[in-house]
Amino acid sequence: MPRQRKKPTSAPDAGKGELRIIGGDWRSRKLTFPSVGGVRPTPARTRETLFNWLSFHLPGSHCLDLFAGSGALGLEALSRGAGSAIFVDHTKALAQALRSNLRLLKSENADVTCQTVDAFLEQLPGKPVDILFMDPPFRQGWLERLFPLIEDNGWVKPGGWIYVEHESELTTPAVPNTWHLNRQKTAGQVTYCLFQKEG
Repeated sequence: MPRQRKKPTSAPDAGKGELRIIGGDWRSRKLTFPSVGGVRPTPARTRETLFNWLSFHLPGSHCLDLFAGSGALGLEALSRGAGSAIFVDHTKALAQALRSNLRLLKSENADVTCQTVDAFLEQLPGKPVDILFMDPPFRQGWLERLFPLIEDNGWVKPGGWIYVEHESELTTPAVPNTWHLNRQKTAGQVTYCLFQKEG
């Protein structure tokens, strides 16, 4: 009796993640990205809450998406009317996928930088951003290291917004005294905060 071949235990695209944009011009568009570097896109429900918070501040805004990964936050912002976005991720495969997805979406108002976030923030910005998104890998102490760089190098304009995600068991680290907590929620293992910089 001939031996049966084992069926593959995973689909051919098991190395791919999928992102669905949930609002704006690209609503319901599905994009893929490589499942590398522990990337974990911000869940749809959290994105919906965040962009409800920011709805009046998004149109025409200049955004910065740090630890961009799949690009979920910056892409959602562009879909909902942001004027431009910079995506920063040190993983080459993710940066390449982001560039491909931006071409697929015919977006001409975004740049992707393949660089570590701390090295990127050590530069002075061409112009401060209106909205900064930061969803770093958990349990690596990134927030404590990066908050001073963001503030001291002037990455966020006065009156601008800083969105931060961190593991829920962590007390939100101290922020610069010009940042004021506007909103905060916890969903499962993630706490997400929206700060506004003094005008």
